Amino acid sequence: MGKFSILIFDWDGTLADSAGHIVSSMQQAIAAMNLPPRSDQAIRELIGLGLVDAMQRLFPELDVDDVLRLLGEYRRIAPGSMAHEAPLFAGARDALEQLQAQGYLLAVATGKSRPGLNRSFQAHTFLKSMFFTTRCADETADKPDPLMLRQILEETRLQPEQALMIGDTDYDVGMANALGMPSLGVGCGVHEPGRLLRAGAQAVLDNVGGVPAWLAAR
Repeated sequence: MGKFSILIFDWDGTLADSAGHIVSSMQQAIAAMNLPPRSDQAIRELIGLGLVDAMQRLFPELDVDDVLRLLGEYRRIAPGSMAHEAPLFAGARDALEQLQAQGYLLAVATGKSRPGLNRSFQAHTFLKSMFFTTRCADETADKPDPLMLRQILEETRLQPEQALMIGDTDYDVGMANALGMPSLGVGCGVHEPGRLLRAGAQAVLDNVGGVPAWLAAR
C-alpha cells in the first residue's frame, strides 16, 4: 500500500464530471430569480465550496440569506432543475475498486450538502459501500477550512501524513496543507494544473484513473 492508509476524494470535478451541469443549473436559477448576472467562469470558480460561502463570493452585494431563500424557492417550484446527477469520469470506478482491493480506506470530503451527496450515491449505488466515511459542507466547515479533514482523521485515528487528499481545486489542496496532509491534484475539473501545483499539490494527474499507478510508483 505504500505510505498512505486513507485516500480522501473530493466529489464534483474529481470523481464526477459535474462542472458543466452545475454552471448551467446555476445560470438558469440566476435568470429565474432575477439575480445579477454572473459569467460562467465566475460560477465555475466557486465549484467545490459550500453553498453559503459560494453565494457570499458570487453575490457579495446581496444578503446571503436572501439568496439562499430564493434558491430554496427555485428548487421547490422547479425540483428537477438542479437535481441531475453527473456521470463519473472515465476510469474513476475502476480506480476506486483497485484502491479498495489494495487495502486503502477511501473517504469523501466534498462541498456538496449531505442531501446532494446522498442523491449522488443513489445514482451511483455501487459507490457508497466503497467509502469508509464521508463529510459534507453542511455538516462541518466549508472548504478551505480543514475541519472536515480533521474530523476524518479523528474518526480513523490516523495522522495527516498517513492520508492523501485528492481534488481538482486549490480549496482541496489548501485544506490539506493546513493540516500538513499531502495532496494530489487532478486536471479534469475546475482549476488548471499549474494552479494546483502552486497551491502545493505533490503532482497533478489527468484524472483519478491514474491514482493507482501514481501510488504504485512511489
